[in-house]
Amino acid sequence: MRQIETIKKGVRVVTTVLVAFIALLAVLLVGVRLIGLEPYTVLSGSMEPTYHTGSLIYVKKVAPQEVQVGQAITFVLNEDLVVATHRVVKIDEENEWFYTKGDANESIDGTPVHFKNLIGVPVFSIPYLGYVASFIQKPPGIYLAIAFGALLLLLLFFPELVRAFKKEKTKSEISSNPQ
Repeated sequence: MRQIETIKKGVRVVTTVLVAFIALLAVLLVGVRLIGLEPYTVLSGSMEPTYHTGSLIYVKKVAPQEVQVGQAITFVLNEDLVVATHRVVKIDEENEWFYTKGDANESIDGTPVHFKNLIGVPVFSIPYLGYVASFIQKPPGIYLAIAFGALLLLLLFFPELVRAFKKEKTKSEISSNPQ
């Protein structure tokens, strides 16, 4: 009997830790949008060592006039809506262009960034979390994330369901076997 109680406590601890982890992951991937930050995955090493490939960067929207030379910006790179983050090396305010360069790149980017393509400035990043974000945003990762969430909910509520089932069974046994 004591072993069963120890196992139950262990399952409760593991389930609680998993729920806390999933909640934290949800806040880091989605909840930050509530405070005005947009998460993006770093897909290349052009900004190494500042932002490592696979990191998740959190970008705050700013007006183009707030950006200064030397600051990293996140922007829409092309008409395919590819997003990039590079450092501003020159600003042409008259024509509304940012000239950018990746920290790990030898030369300035071939195409300047128009002010209207600015998304914002990175505020902070979390290494490797971008891999997780990218994985769960498309199949099969999304299916695995849903299945994992369902399993977690089942583990969370299973002890209560078993308890309720035992109570109901005991009630029905008592009512069918009156003494």
